[in-house]
Amino acid sequence: MRQIPQMDRFLTVDELSAGIAALAEQFPDLARLRRVGTSRLGEPIHMLSVGQGSKNVFLFACPHPNEPIGAMLVHHLSRTLCQDASIRELGDVTWHLIPCVDPDGTRLNEGWFAGPFTPRNYARHFYRPASHEQVEWTFPISYKRHYFDRALPETQMLMRVIDELQPAVMVSLHNAGFGGVYYYITREAPALYDLLHRIPEWEGLPLNLGEPEVPYARLLAPAIYGTLGTKDTYDYLESNGVDPTATLSGASSDEYARKYGTFSLIIEVAYYDDPRVNDSTPTNTRRRDAILRGLDLNAEASRAIEAIYGSVARDLRGHSPFETSVRWWIEALGASREAERQWAERAAETDRPATVAELFSSNEQVQFYRLLWLGMAVRMLEGEIAIGNGTPAIRQGLVEARQTFDEWATRLESTLPNLRVVPIRSLVAVQLGAVLATVSHLLGDDSKVEDIPESLDVTAHPA
Repeated sequence: MRQIPQMDRFLTVDELSAGIAALAEQFPDLARLRRVGTSRLGEPIHMLSVGQGSKNVFLFACPHPNEPIGAMLVHHLSRTLCQDASIRELGDVTWHLIPCVDPDGTRLNEGWFAGPFTPRNYARHFYRPASHEQVEWTFPISYKRHYFDRALPETQMLMRVIDELQPAVMVSLHNAGFGGVYYYITREAPALYDLLHRIPEWEGLPLNLGEPEVPYARLLAPAIYGTLGTKDTYDYLESNGVDPTATLSGASSDEYARKYGTFSLIIEVAYYDDPRVNDSTPTNTRRRDAILRGLDLNAEASRAIEAIYGSVARDLRGHSPFETSVRWWIEALGASREAERQWAERAAETDRPATVAELFSSNEQVQFYRLLWLGMAVRMLEGEIAIGNGTPAIRQGLVEARQTFDEWATRLESTLPNLRVVPIRSLVAVQLGAVLATVSHLLGDDSKVEDIPESLDVTAHPA
């Protein structure tokens, strides 16, 4: 972790591809590069393999295209594996790494990759697909009344790789936008929990002890959850009076790989944090009221974005990815929010004081994430004008969308006096530490996991 250099920006798709190609050329006896798939827009997708072990470890980055921290990890780890024999000898392992599984979507985020790294600029250049266009969530599934078989070409590529490798460990390299560090793992691994808690501390990063991403997340230890599955989501929605078939798409990579006994690890690290994200001090606000207030903020956002979209819908001609995502956010996520409202109003566990961290999750973090969707609405309208479709409705809609965006961004900034932009190298270091610890524990020498320091000297890489 100490060896990771400073990183002042995220690499582009072209730079990531060139990086693994150069390694295969520089280290022909160690690194093997092969094409494993093609994106929807025709982009070749390559995988680098290093090692000769009998057990496969598979890492893939950008499962959501707004999450490039894992791509930086793959870029660094692939070179380290070629240069450092001690890492290759961690166990009887062959490493397989894909730096970007959604190059088309990732290119739509490159506008913020070089900064400035502010929530406003991030949201202004943000893109995230609708669920049925997400590589991570379009694996085939049949459960109760839900059936999905429209796997994307990139997802089909992952299916082929998983079927071939039958990985012992798989890491889908996600990351969050705001908050602290938290993890998802396929099954319980108590021997790892203490280390997974300490690794962020070495980099000065907090754990995320606020509300989980979804109410039905299974807590294994503080900030460590069981992986989420589409079947879990279906049962949760159904139990809260929402038709799951109206909102769900496909299964996840973890669900697909379970038939091989694969241990999946997801390390969620965030671009921004705040001292409140792991503050467990009770407040005077009931947790139920805090959650409902967050849902009200999202409902406000939904009404505003829906009004903008409704005013221009008949004039849209571009059929852009932004339009698809905005429409999905209005339609599908509205049902999910209704399910959460039903849960919050009835669940006994919400009838207690909210902690500072939980209150922060339901207020500031909600404001942050809703700004991202409004940013995509702005980009949708700018794209229409860019192709010459500047009708009066679209021009007026863009004026209103930009004005609302600025108001929400200013409102969010006013609530974050202690916002910190986390150094990229710290985020990559935490993901690297968690990957190496997990692989060592499951496939290597356990003594490497047990003989660990309480803290790391990272003064060579000041934040």
